[in-house]
Amino acid sequence: MSWLLVFFGASVLIALTPGANNLLGLHHGMTHGVRRGLAGLAGRLAAFTLLITAVAAGLGQLLAASETALTIIKWAGAAYLLYLGLRLLWSTFRGKTDVPESDTRPASAWRVTCKEFGVAITNPKAILIFTAFVPQFIDAGHGPFPAQIALLGAVYLLAEFLAGSVYVGAGACLKTIKLTRRTRRNVDRGTGVVLVGLAGVLATSNA
Repeated sequence: MSWLLVFFGASVLIALTPGANNLLGLHHGMTHGVRRGLAGLAGRLAAFTLLITAVAAGLGQLLAASETALTIIKWAGAAYLLYLGLRLLWSTFRGKTDVPESDTRPASAWRVTCKEFGVAITNPKAILIFTAFVPQFIDAGHGPFPAQIALLGAVYLLAEFLAGSVYVGAGACLKTIKLTRRTRRNVDRGTGVVLVGLAGVLATSNA
């Protein structure tokens, strides 16, 4: 059981690392509240569940070994992050400063879920987590490979849920402060700039 505790601790540290999904979780919590922020987190976990299933079926290793497949996923992920970043930036420049906050319509839970799902499923580093990091904790003495992948995958999903909830909760706390519209717009612009920057980092990475 100690090996699971070690894996859980390492998974939490990885999951807490700032990245595109955690940034979106923070933004969704601040913009749309806890419920929609957690809906976005559910989309992320759904994407990771698919990746875990692929690894358990033996497809993950084939995907990770294919340079062409990883390149396609990398550029798709970079393009999607760029799209989200530019769209967020555009929304801040076309808006009017005198529009009351109550007149803004929050995104639907489904839209938020799909957004985080898309970011997670097109992140090649997420694929490498489940094909390089997770298998390091597999031991022949702990049972069949697929069963261990499923168990470790479930533990990682728990770690991701806890870490993601921290970001969503932090964003929701900021929402309760009742930031001025100008401040919220500046935060949105900052988020958009970071997403565009992450798209550039992903596009130029070797993953």
